[in-house]
Amino acid sequence: MTELAIRATQLSRHFGDVIAVDNVNLEIPAGEIYGFLGPNGSGKTTIIRMLCGLLTPTVGEVSVLGLDIPAQAETLRRNLGYMTQKFALYDDLTVEENMRFMSRIHGLSRADATARIEELLDRYALSPMRTRFAGAMSGGQRQRLALAVATLHSPTLLFLDEPTSAVDPENRRDFWEKLFDLSDAGTTILVSTHYMDEAERCHHLAILETGHLRNQGTPQELLGQLHNRVVEISADDLRQVKQDALRLPQVQSAAQQGLHLRVLLRHGTADPISYLHTHLKDSTLTLTHTKPSLEDVFVASTDTGTKQ
Repeated sequence: MTELAIRATQLSRHFGDVIAVDNVNLEIPAGEIYGFLGPNGSGKTTIIRMLCGLLTPTVGEVSVLGLDIPAQAETLRRNLGYMTQKFALYDDLTVEENMRFMSRIHGLSRADATARIEELLDRYALSPMRTRFAGAMSGGQRQRLALAVATLHSPTLLFLDEPTSAVDPENRRDFWEKLFDLSDAGTTILVSTHYMDEAERCHHLAILETGHLRNQGTPQELLGQLHNRVVEISADDLRQVKQDALRLPQVQSAAQQGLHLRVLLRHGTADPISYLHTHLKDSTLTLTHTKPSLEDVFVASTDTGTKQ
């Protein structure tokens, strides 16, 4: 049986009359990268803060690394790394000064801190800029520094709250390679994102919308749920075809991509191509089944694409 790093049961959080998280159940395997996929306001950060013990659930139970949270949150923090969405280090300290300061916060001895800092400076290509002020670093450099600091004390569990929102695609790709290195070494990583390409890299995904858990599974399992439900259309007037398609009750979403229209059909549509041929009366149409994407999965799970 797979060992679980996190188990949450009927997890809910209310802020007055606002229900930020509503009855979420999670089982997160140890040693894997688990992703929260959802837009702003979907509850990703609130869930992370409850799992860390920074917020007390209104309802529900949380176990993290075998600890009862929030009651044993102080014990958990010794084994926990947390990288926030906003750069949280000191702009007026150098790279090395930031790392030394945080090593004291984590209780590392001077000798252990020195060895660990040198190791991380090399691992995250920060050695040439060890004397550079954090405020003078690029987005990608600050991101690497934040990850180095979050892992200074060698945590077994790492929370990353939209860590790549301010960096370019190349730095994002490099950042994810670093996460896989950590995962391969046994670290459990929970990462929130609204980037579909990042979500596809995770071992498991939870799709969130307005505080609700709409779907979860491996990316392959989630994509498999849409077998034969996505149709690609070529036509002379794609904009008109899109308008016509969105009027059909069995069409969940339609979006143009280049010279083609991607149409997602609702669950239970017996023969999507025949259905579209019958109801879209356009002799120029060419219709073919195409592979679903995580964007299709997100739309199918949340229904956000309906009649766009």
